[in-house]
Amino acid sequence: MPEPVVLDWAYLSALAERVAYNIAQKWAIVEKDDVKQEILLHAYEHRPAIEANYANEDFLWKIFNKAGTQYASKERNYRDLLDDAYYYTPDEAKAALRTFLYTDDELSQVVGKKDDLLQTRVTDNVISARIDASASMKKLPERYQQLLMRRHVYGLPVPDQADRQALTRAAVALAQQMNRTLRTRRNAA
Repeated sequence: MPEPVVLDWAYLSALAERVAYNIAQKWAIVEKDDVKQEILLHAYEHRPAIEANYANEDFLWKIFNKAGTQYASKERNYRDLLDDAYYYTPDEAKAALRTFLYTDDELSQVVGKKDDLLQTRVTDNVISARIDASASMKKLPERYQQLLMRRHVYGLPVPDQADRQALTRAAVALAQQMNRTLRTRRNAA
């Protein structure tokens, strides 16, 4: 029987701190120390998985990142229930991108009407989502911008599997950035 791995909790704590810092930078609603604590609790509760992958820091990073992101998401959802704050979803971000086909004039003419091109009802919310999406797109990596424009603005397929996966991540990143833009605008008002 193989001898159990002795975990260096100081090393795991330092790794958890780096991961928590990264997550806290992306999720303004959580504090780094809270994320770190949740990551270390997850590591303790899932010790066999940590022991099995202890020598692979990249894999530990992924485990810690997933645990920390799940915590941040849970906190965001809880806060939404308490303060009724609005958050864009990736699907809403994609819908906002589809409005880029219209000029501002064209969009203002279809607000409140059934739109044949998008097969949706265009409302006033689309205009603010479009503004947030436009501002947020500029803050995304160039590859994400290109993939999002190709698929959701121009309607072109994305045949490569790696690009399709990147497109999914890009939609999530756009929604997150739109939420940051929304929060910044709300806090400035």
